[in-house]
Amino acid sequence: MENRAQWGTRVGFLLAAMGSAIGLGNIWRFPATAYESGGGAFIIPYLFALLTAGIPILILEYTIGHKYRGSAPKSFGRLRKGFEWMGWWQVAIAFVISTYYAVIIAWAIMYAFYSLNLSWGDDPTSFFVGDFLNLVDPGQFGGMVPKVLLPLLAVWVITLGFLGRGIKKGIEVANKIFIPALLVLFLIIVIRAVTLEGAGEGLSAFFTPQWSKIADPQVWVAAYGQIFFSLSIAFAIMITYSSYLPKKSDITNNAFITGFANSSFEILAGIGVFAAIGFMANSYGTSVSDLAAEKGVGGIGLAFMVFPEIISQIPGIPGLFGVLFFVSLVLAGLSSLISITETYVAAVSEKFNISRTKSVIFGGGFSAIISLAYATKGGLSLLDTVDHFINNYGIALSGLFEVVALAWFARGLKSYQSHANEVSDIRLGGWWRICLGVITPIVLGYMMLQNLRAEVTEAYAGYPIDFLFNFGWIVAIGAIFVGALLSIKKWPNDELKYQQEMDDDTKEVAR
Repeated sequence: MENRAQWGTRVGFLLAAMGSAIGLGNIWRFPATAYESGGGAFIIPYLFALLTAGIPILILEYTIGHKYRGSAPKSFGRLRKGFEWMGWWQVAIAFVISTYYAVIIAWAIMYAFYSLNLSWGDDPTSFFVGDFLNLVDPGQFGGMVPKVLLPLLAVWVITLGFLGRGIKKGIEVANKIFIPALLVLFLIIVIRAVTLEGAGEGLSAFFTPQWSKIADPQVWVAAYGQIFFSLSIAFAIMITYSSYLPKKSDITNNAFITGFANSSFEILAGIGVFAAIGFMANSYGTSVSDLAAEKGVGGIGLAFMVFPEIISQIPGIPGLFGVLFFVSLVLAGLSSLISITETYVAAVSEKFNISRTKSVIFGGGFSAIISLAYATKGGLSLLDTVDHFINNYGIALSGLFEVVALAWFARGLKSYQSHANEVSDIRLGGWWRICLGVITPIVLGYMMLQNLRAEVTEAYAGYPIDFLFNFGWIVAIGAIFVGALLSIKKWPNDELKYQQEMDDDTKEVAR
């Protein structure tokens, strides 16, 4: 067995996995998705998706990383000849996401500062797109935005600084700081939000079940999409993180803890967000539904346009509430960015046989340079487009390829089930193989068809077609080509060879 860095403690691994899963999307994507997909009734398809796709795929990726002891490309390559490119595809997706994810964290840093004296004034939307970003038309870059450039530099210094210190002294330490701090800050936010006048109306709108929507297939697709995008599955992170687990690690239990911790934070975020929206609706003398239709309750607009407006109206010390909210975004973003960047730091170090320090400098440095494109006056539309395409035709598609390849072509689910059961208290049964081999591929395939149909019928967000092609389709398809290209180079010391115990394990299961 090769020497490989390991987590110092089980808690360290779990906090790192939670830090990866709990990101910006938990705060601004889940509340909107739940509200628009049936409110309290959404919990049924959401839990079904968690138990039939989210946790089963987490178990699968934990098992692959733990068994094959490598980054996603190395683990897929060891799993079966010809599969390495899928690992590089996922690494390329993570690389693209890291380039714009860092910029959103930089925005949050500046808004934490702006909260001190409510710098956004009476019109936070105009401030965000005008005074702050100096937004220009899609397809134009304009000049750099200094107010974004400086905090962006700080984000990369923090991220690469922790990564350079390694797994135990870097990533584990970072998440032991960020995740407890995030939880404490967000609990304070939620407690304050639910005590605001009108909070009850917001919570009622969020939790009141609309049972009729349960019969809508799109609601179930939304549930699977939320679980899929929020758990950091299918873009190399969980395979990489689990490859640092000690031999005797409870894989299944870890997956359940990670999955339910992520979902618990999403519900907590929904409570905080809708309590605040209820307060805002009460202040304007309107209903939550009318306010949601007018302002929107999700995405970047919620964080940087709607929430500043809410913060300005909060009695007492509104600036403090604003600082807590935006610092929470920073902490959630940094823990996720560290995990995303680790995927290509580990892969490049292993494939090109260079030190971790050099991989951090080259891989992280290259990502930091590209992220400057999003710190321009045209950065917002660029970010929106790249995020849309790399999520819908990167993460979702690579996830479909992953489960189909492993369940249908490699036919290795029994082997992975056996490996997980050997070290886990919760034993896997036939339900796990059915979820991965039948339910998840069908749902993901349906999601892809629905996404493509929507893409064909109208241009995303009304952007010009050539802009969507150049910065949407080319980026998403380019990640696949990059994956295939990087898989051509041979590994140093023939490292893709199965270790003897892997072969014996697989043969025994086959018998």
